[in-house]
Amino acid sequence: MTARITPLEPPYEPETAALLHRMMPGPEPIGLFRALVRNIPLADAMQEWGSYMLGRGLSVGRREREIVILRTCVRRGCAYEWGVHVAHFADRVGLDEEQVTSLAGGEADDACWTGERDRLLIELVDSLCDTADVDDVLWARLTGHFGDEQLLDLLVLCGWYHAVSFVARVGRLEPEPGAPALVDRASGGRQG
Repeated sequence: MTARITPLEPPYEPETAALLHRMMPGPEPIGLFRALVRNIPLADAMQEWGSYMLGRGLSVGRREREIVILRTCVRRGCAYEWGVHVAHFADRVGLDEEQVTSLAGGEADDACWTGERDRLLIELVDSLCDTADVDDVLWARLTGHFGDEQLLDLLVLCGWYHAVSFVARVGRLEPEPGAPALVDRASGGRQG
């Protein structure tokens, strides 16, 4: 698979290098960020929003955030971003191998999901991806566990990673080194 939007390679122009450093301080930035900086104003705006989505200001915990992100990436067929988040966050937030596999191809009622909040997050993402809506029954269940601030964050988080998935998938970004492949549990095969 050849990237349709080729990520920039160093050396970077000073403005680009500074933005990439804000997006991902430390190691070489991931391909998604290096592709986004082909449009500096867009990348700059996305950096601000992404910092909120992955930062401490988000009203849900990191584990809940990652459940939503991973499930959204799977439902949008974005192996690239799924692999990035499994590699960098799954262990850190306490998602075990069975849960990661379930997010890749299972259901909210899989035995590995013992908490109602976790199951609700999966159902929320599935509903949003299937219908772009949430029915009244699911909404009532969600409001029993999440406040308005959290529900707003969860809806936007799913939408944000829907957009990120579009960029990575349509851009045909190559998997990051060391990122796991998205395994389709139902078929036992790998997805691109």
